[in-house]
Amino acid sequence: MRPVIICANWKMNTTPADAGPLAADIARATDVAGITRIICPPFTNISAVSEAVAGTGVLVGAQNVHAEAKGAYTGEISADMLKGLVSWCIIGHSERRRDQFESDELVGRKVVRLVEAGISPMMCCGEQLEEREAGTAVATVQAQVKASLETVLAAGKGLPEDLVIAYEPVWAIGTGKTATGADAAEMAEAIRATIAELAGAEYAASVPVLYGGSVTADSFGEFIDEPSIDGALIGGAGLKPDQMAGIAATAAEAAAARAR
Repeated sequence: MRPVIICANWKMNTTPADAGPLAADIARATDVAGITRIICPPFTNISAVSEAVAGTGVLVGAQNVHAEAKGAYTGEISADMLKGLVSWCIIGHSERRRDQFESDELVGRKVVRLVEAGISPMMCCGEQLEEREAGTAVATVQAQVKASLETVLAAGKGLPEDLVIAYEPVWAIGTGKTATGADAAEMAEAIRATIAELAGAEYAASVPVLYGGSVTADSFGEFIDEPSIDGALIGGAGLKPDQMAGIAATAAEAAAARAR
């Protein structure tokens, strides 16, 4: 059975002074059984968050990693620098694809670096509004996943056992809009079909697919009710303990139902 995962992506929010208390509040608010909880703070706040959630079962992740192992890349963070500090890392988020022009191939190279460092990759994919309106959303996302994972395979690493895919329709991030549960389920099945072509049906069936796109405590139930959706990558609501509490409670109910 795939795990049910809720991951708070704090983006460029919080400071070292307030990140720890917020993380501790979220850890207490989400203290339910049967789910995986992750907080991804800015790099500068990883230590504060790690200290605050120690012993709570909450895992800590990073929001990005560089595609090279080391070198003259001013201001960048390598996988080895994160090793021992985080257990997860988000890669290929739509905001980085948009603002830093990250390609599918670059995202795949980042997966390779994380595998080498023993850090679990949470790889994002998703379509723009114009692609959905043109009826090419599924083809767009499948192409993203295929190109990134072919890059991993070309490096001779094989696909990681702990890979997670986060499907985030770009038009639903920070806009207040969301896809429907059926939309997300269709995409999750298409993603796994693509993975199956590369690594077989058994492996594809084991890969959790999360939904990310203005997730709230009110909207999350529609997505986790879909058997092919295994949790959420959470933006703004991930900074609010009450929202995270509601999402965690719904996730725990889903995890218990799936275990029966």
